[in-house]
Amino acid sequence: MSNDQTIMLDAIDKFLEKEVRPIVKEYELADKYPHEIVAKMKDLGLFGATISESYGGLGLSAELYAQIVEHVSKVWMSISGIFNSHLIMCTAIEKFGTEEMKEKYLPLMARGELRGGIALTEPDCGTDLQAIRMRAEKKGDHYTLSGTKQWITNSVEGNVLAVLVKTDVHANPRHKGMSLFIVEKAAGYKATKLSKLGYRGIDTGEVEFNDVVVHQDNLIGLEEGRGLQQILSGLALGRINVAARGVGVASAALDASLAYSQERETFGQPISQHQAIQIKLADMATRVEASRLLTAKAARAYDSGERCDLEAGMAKLSATEAAMENANEALRIHGAYGYSPDNEVERYYRDAPLLVVGEGTNELQRIIIARQLIELGNF
Repeated sequence: MSNDQTIMLDAIDKFLEKEVRPIVKEYELADKYPHEIVAKMKDLGLFGATISESYGGLGLSAELYAQIVEHVSKVWMSISGIFNSHLIMCTAIEKFGTEEMKEKYLPLMARGELRGGIALTEPDCGTDLQAIRMRAEKKGDHYTLSGTKQWITNSVEGNVLAVLVKTDVHANPRHKGMSLFIVEKAAGYKATKLSKLGYRGIDTGEVEFNDVVVHQDNLIGLEEGRGLQQILSGLALGRINVAARGVGVASAALDASLAYSQERETFGQPISQHQAIQIKLADMATRVEASRLLTAKAARAYDSGERCDLEAGMAKLSATEAAMENANEALRIHGAYGYSPDNEVERYYRDAPLLVVGEGTNELQRIIIARQLIELGNF
């Protein structure tokens, strides 16, 4: 790791310990949006983390970005989602947008003045994105968007979305009828915050588009029928992010369990001396390290420009399952104390399930992995 990377991670850690950790419990339990934390993340440049320096971003590698996400998620996973969804949208713009579009949006997004998200999921579809129903009808030099999106991060507190729609409902194959638009909140969409089991503090909303009008220049790439391809390119980075979140949560659960097991005594000795607890700790640590290595490998593949859906799928699958299993084991090790909202383990237990269903369910990741293996013919 270079000196600059070390300095960056040290700055993130200081921010997390000073600004985030002291308020996590209060904000998370109240499901309160952390405006002050968002302002600090702007100052740190996190909203421009992976945006090229030529557009005002930091131009960080995916590998360093994944390390940042792990560090953030180890303290409070929710806030990593605020800049992750934003950066997926930025990736789509930078890879496929016109130069005019890049110059208009990316500098503002890098500074966090515009905070974006991706509007893909609908009430009737999530994993099968080709089944979306939201329409965009062209009328002259504008499009009219109508439909509903659900579970959309940054839709309430943010101010711009990348919206996946159908521009041709009769297209075959279906993805050729899908397009991606940049839609600013000022255009008139309405977002309503949804309640969740975990992943609290961050705004996740249902978004209604009732004849929202956008100019044809807001079509990413200025070509219909490319939307699914464009957003899937961004989701590769998103899956690496979710994997890094999983490593962070799994690592936090391990650290809490290791510390508690050396404090709590039964039968005259710390429970860390009991083989049943030692086995749990060993498995938890192994899951963390294996997942961290898979995430780093996926990030390096992304940075090289290679196709990385196999590596990203493996990392996402391994790390998010590690988060689930480690959170569960942490609760068992802590016993009744782990079941209390006064204990951070309870939050890990509620946050982890999102990771196995977000950014493509783990069942879908297994299918992607298997298909890639079959296509390669070896591993």
